[in-house]
Amino acid sequence: MANLFEQNRNYVLGDSELDLIGDRDKLAQWRHKNMGPAFYKLGRKIIYRGEDLNAWAECPSSGFLAPKAA
Repeated sequence: MANLFEQNRNYVLGDSELDLIGDRDKLAQWRHKNMGPAFYKLGRKIIYRGEDLNAWAECPSSGFLAPKAA
């Protein structure tokens, strides 16, 4: 499957590419509930790595790219 995100790039809140998986509030909810893609904190900045975003998107339990049951 083609990668949605560049593997070697870091994404921060406000990057338009993150809108593919959810808005800023949705990502904050997922972080609070320990759901969603892996993230890192650098001071007050939230960072998502491209390879983590791709791994999460391809994981069937994420429900993001999983086929819908008919």
